[in-house]
Amino acid sequence: MIGRDEIAALIPHQGGMCLWDEVLAWDAGSIRLRAHNHRDSGHPLRSGERLRAVHLCEYGAQAMAVHGGLQASAAGGVAAPGVLVALRGVQLHVARLDDLPGALECEAESLAQAADSQQYAFRITHAGTLLAEGRAAVVLQAPLPPGEGLG
Repeated sequence: MIGRDEIAALIPHQGGMCLWDEVLAWDAGSIRLRAHNHRDSGHPLRSGERLRAVHLCEYGAQAMAVHGGLQASAAGGVAAPGVLVALRGVQLHVARLDDLPGALECEAESLAQAADSQQYAFRITHAGTLLAEGRAAVVLQAPLPPGEGLG
C-alpha cells in the first residue's frame, strides 16, 4: 500500500489539499484509493460547516493526478502538471460528505492518454454505496526545464 507521504511526493497538491490517504491498488489502466479526511472540520474545501458532494469531483481529479504520478515514477520520471478542463456525465448521489462515518474510496480508470492530455472515468463510494461518478479531462502542461521554476 502507498501512503499519504508517498502520494504527496507525486502530486502538486500539498497539505490539506492532498485529498487521498492511501493507494490500495494500481496498474497501467486504473487506480483505487482511500481517504478519511472528509470528516475533518479543517478540510480546505469546506464551506458553511459542510463539505458538499460537488467536491467529490476534486477527489476524482486528484485520483487522476496520483495515477499519472505513479506511472511517471515507475518510468523513472516526474508527471507533468495538469489543468482540469472538463467534467462530463457527473452524477452526485448525496448532498454532502462530512457526515459520512467511514472512508471514501475511489476507482479511476484511464479512458485516453496522450502526451498532452488525459481522460478518466471515476467512481467514489462510501461503505459500498455510490456517492459520485463521472468523467474528467486534463490538459497536461509542459514540464519546466531543470533549474527553471519559482524562486
